[in-house]
Formats: sequence, structure tokens, C-alpha cells
Amino acid sequence: MRAPINLDKSPFLSHISVMTEISDNSNNVDARSQFILYWGDMGSQWGVNRSVAQIQALLFLSVSPLNAEQISEELGIARSNVSNSLKELVSWKLIRRVPVPGDRREHFEAETDVWEIARCVAQGRKEREIDPAMRLISDCVTTAENEGHLNPVILKRMKDMQEFLTTADSWYAQMLGVPKAKLNLLLKMGNKVLSVLTLTGKKSG
Repeated sequence: MRAPINLDKSPFLSHISVMTEISDNSNNVDARSQFILYWGDMGSQWGVNRSVAQIQALLFLSVSPLNAEQISEELGIARSNVSNSLKELVSWKLIRRVPVPGDRREHFEAETDVWEIARCVAQGRKEREIDPAMRLISDCVTTAENEGHLNPVILKRMKDMQEFLTTADSWYAQMLGVPKAKLNLLLKMGNKVLSVLTLTGKKSG
């Protein structure tokens, strides 16, 4: 049985302290533990709870499904925290429940296709961030258009933001619908596409 990694930190621990600890301990942990440690810290910088990111990393690297007790023991995270984190990861479709013969406890495994992980994160962010923002800005624009005294500059800036969000939403939808193989090819062509766009822009100018 592995010794607990003890990655869960106090919420009051500063980013500097976390990075200092990573540097101090990087030579004392194996690559697997280091990956989980780094992923948890990066998650916190992206606005994701550190425990959630750690659990995703642990399951991502695990060759077999794990239950909540095993996750809690492995990472040194409170059982209640593990349960809440698992629910969040399931809602993002980054992990899934799987049955284990002879064990009635819930076990979990992670999505390991990195492209599918990226798609799930993009879809989740769209639903949680872009969609609500579009609705709220649309309401503001409608209200502004009905106000006869509003400065037209303010209305234009609101509409500029609405147009940007609409474009971002359309881009998200298109990217989410692109097959993995073609998306991979598109990303690899990034510099070439940018060169073509730059050249086209110069010609049209």
C-alpha cells in the first residue's frame, strides 16, 4: 500500500508557498506523485479546486478504477472532500463510475483521451461561463435599446461585447463538432493557417 501523498493543502496557503514546497520536494517524490502535485497546483491557478485537480490526475494515471476510500488514503484528502470532488468531476464528464465485480462500493475511472478531456473542459466552460454571459449581456442590450436617454457610446460598447461573445460561442460550437483527427491536424497547421491569413490580409489591404 502506498503512503499518502498528502497533497491537500490549507486554503490559506499562498501560491508562493505552494511553489516553494514543490521545488523543495521535487527530488523526494516519484514522477507519479510529482505529476499529481503539479496538476493540483495548476488546477488552482485555473480556478479549479486543488483537490478536484489532484483527484482527476490520480485517476488519470491509475491503471485500475479506484473508490473514494482509496482516493482519500492515497492523497490524504478528507473523505467528504473526496466525495464532493468526485461529484464535480462526474458532472464535467472527466471521470465516470464503473462497476467492480465483488465490490458494492462505487469505483471511478478517468477519461484518458486527452482530446476528449479538452472537449469536456471546453464544453463545460461554455455552459458555465459563455452561455450565462450571453444571456445576461443580451438582457442588458435589450434594456439599453429601450432606454431613450442612454449614451449611444455605451450601447455600442455593450453590443461590441455581445458580438464578441456570440463569435466566441460560435467558435466553441464549431470546435466541439470537429472530429478529433481533423482538430489535431488543424492545430498542427496553426502557423501555416496564420501565415495564409496574414498574406490574405495584406492582399486585401
